[in-house]
Amino acid sequence: MKRLTQQDMTESEQRELKTLLDKARKAKGRELTNSENNRIKDDYIDTLMAEKEKVAAKARAEKRRNKAVPSTSATYDWTARTHPRGRR
Repeated sequence: MKRLTQQDMTESEQRELKTLLDKARKAKGRELTNSENNRIKDDYIDTLMAEKEKVAAKARAEKRRNKAVPSTSATYDWTARTHPRGRR
């Protein structure tokens, strides 16, 4: 999965990031340096990506579980074995 950018985030996620930056700025009592800003953004993006990866992993596992199991009692179907456009 590629790294998230602020443009890729939803509006609520962007607001949460700005809230975190504001909280950090108030805690320091001054404007944050670029390094501090970037560290906070990177930490937040890492947590978001971890959450999204967990959701994606659950979806993949669910898809694998729900995958159709071929019936062994079915007869052989030629159309299922041949490409519709023929051999190339």
